[in-house]
Amino acid sequence: MMKNVTSTSPLTRRQFGLSAAAWVGLAGALPGRARASSRLRRLRIACVGAAGKGWDDLRGVSGEGRFHDIVALCDIDHRDGGEQPPNLTAVQRARSLGIGAAARMFPKAKLYADYRRMFEREDFDAVTVSTPDHMHATVALTALAMGKHVFVQKPLTQTVHESRVLREVARAKGVVTHMGNQYHSSTGYRCAVQVIRSGVIGKVREAHSFLTTKPVWLPNIKALAVGEDPVPKDIHWNEWIGVGQPRSYKAHLYHNFNWRAWKEYGTGSLGDMGCHVMDVVVWALDLGAPTALRAEISGQDELVYPDASTVVYEFPTTPYTHEGFRYTWSDGVKKEQPIDQSKLPEGFKIPGGGSLFIGDQGILHASPGSPPRLYPQEKFHDYTVGPLKQMFADLAAEKLDHYLEWPNAILAGRPANSSFDVAGPLNETVMLGTIAQRVPGRRLVWDAAGLRFNDPAATALVRRQYRPGWEIDALRA
Repeated sequence: MMKNVTSTSPLTRRQFGLSAAAWVGLAGALPGRARASSRLRRLRIACVGAAGKGWDDLRGVSGEGRFHDIVALCDIDHRDGGEQPPNLTAVQRARSLGIGAAARMFPKAKLYADYRRMFEREDFDAVTVSTPDHMHATVALTALAMGKHVFVQKPLTQTVHESRVLREVARAKGVVTHMGNQYHSSTGYRCAVQVIRSGVIGKVREAHSFLTTKPVWLPNIKALAVGEDPVPKDIHWNEWIGVGQPRSYKAHLYHNFNWRAWKEYGTGSLGDMGCHVMDVVVWALDLGAPTALRAEISGQDELVYPDASTVVYEFPTTPYTHEGFRYTWSDGVKKEQPIDQSKLPEGFKIPGGGSLFIGDQGILHASPGSPPRLYPQEKFHDYTVGPLKQMFADLAAEKLDHYLEWPNAILAGRPANSSFDVAGPLNETVMLGTIAQRVPGRRLVWDAAGLRFNDPAATALVRRQYRPGWEIDALRA
């Protein structure tokens, strides 16, 4: 039997990116609170989001409770299992539905339905945030204001403005932060970054990241959102809505999982996967803020993200790119992918997903779980079976765990490898793409320092509106 639940109660711009060398210097410069944490042996972690992906997150950062203690669990869903949406994969169905499994695994943790009630206590060191996208920034900033270390599932925030504020507040507080873009710690991505920066394929002229599958949400989801269903007894619907505009409960259309489709609560396919797939390109090429971008989509809708899109970014030149470098994101099922076949080797078949770098001397395909693939294969054969094979093996031997990277960094008093200083700029780039999707067909010129476009409609989407009673000072425009 689960315990009683504590319920509701209201309550100068910096450089866009940091180099690896800057991180080494910053590791020894964390303020007192973060350094003091290194004296702890077991962290006390509070979790906002204990089911679905939150179930993975809380087990990951605690090492299934072996290394750190989960002392508080907050989730709007206090069921212990039940019927799942029909569109989940086998992996997703295997995750806990509701707070029940987490409550059994951590029986000493107090349960909450409203994170604001949980944050009235202070006897914890760190917080995980594994909610729908629209709540990420508000929950994380509230935790940062308390001086807590913070882990936020990807995407870091729902808007560019939130991302910028979160990064600045985290720096000011001097705590250890981390985003849940697990590919950042993968052997495949870390290896690809080294290969690109070694110059093996020369300077990169263009790059492409792509998903060639249908969206993960229910087909024709908007048409299904008619009428309303009774809210199940153990779902706290008002707390799920949170900062968003209210909408009637409909089983499986919002909670759980299918919120990703809705512009009010999610960030679409690009927001869902961009912080994973685009990470290797932004990282390897040391891309800063884009200067302009343009999107083409499958169809315009006021409420729901498109089923397919192409977003072309323009970036300033870096040491690893040519002048005029373009980076293209593509998602959804299309007759043709937006890659000029004449630039590819004869017989080259575009992979089903991942990122492709087209350089002066060759092409590299990056994916998280395997060594980078270099083309033409004959040209790079000796490099692939020699230095590249050894590099991948050396990195794999490190057995870097993205979840444990965060508590390990807290204890060591250093930044985590996907700290908000790394994750924030990446997330801004991804969220700029979701803005372009909402005003398609226009070349949007971006002023990163001023947080504005040359287009008023696009600039209006840099920030969001928060439901009265759920605003926080840090996000006031």
